[in-house]
Amino acid sequence: MMDITHTIDLKNISKEYGGIKVLDNINLYIRKNEFLTLLGPSGCGKTTTLRIIGGFEQPTEGKVIFEGKDITTLPPYERQINTVFQKYALFPHMNVFDNIAFGLKIKKIAKDEIRGRVKEMLRLVNLKGFENRSIDSLSGGQQQRVAIARALVNEPKVLLLDEPLGALDLKLRKDMQTELKNMQKRIGITFIYVTHDQEEALTMSDTIVVMDKGIIQQIGTPVDIYN
Repeated sequence: MMDITHTIDLKNISKEYGGIKVLDNINLYIRKNEFLTLLGPSGCGKTTTLRIIGGFEQPTEGKVIFEGKDITTLPPYERQINTVFQKYALFPHMNVFDNIAFGLKIKKIAKDEIRGRVKEMLRLVNLKGFENRSIDSLSGGQQQRVAIARALVNEPKVLLLDEPLGALDLKLRKDMQTELKNMQKRIGITFIYVTHDQEEALTMSDTIVVMDKGIIQQIGTPVDIYN
């Protein structure tokens, strides 16, 4: 029987590259509207797990279940899941508005609706009035927010964030941690966050999944993990 409070269920997920196991029989469920963080050293399998959820990688074994449906072989664009990468991947030749509107234009959504939704997103990420700014004129933190707005404007049910604050300086990281957590509460969608920074995980998460060498070592609330 499927648990409808789960947005995503990973069932017996393993992944091999050239005979080397990077994920070894991962079982994990992610609840609706949860802020879940995959925490661990580099090479522990957390980014691979994220990429399998997003559809950028196929597991060697196991299934990805999304709201009760098997989506293991669905391509990324057919999943109600969006990703914010560390490198932001913004289009430098487009202004802020066009970057955020990009996915909506591909879906051929009406111009007025696009304008309304982009405005709403800019308000959400505290970049009101930045529509016509070029990407190059923005700071790292502002580019990060544009990347988040671009991911959220498509109204995904799940947002994947792969070390999204890694490139920012300490003060800005702290501000963005708070902001991301508030944003997640306001929009009420599931965030799956990857970091190797323990403090970041403890600050932001509802649930922390500690990974090492391709296996899950511990799952708990920040208080459990801290203790």
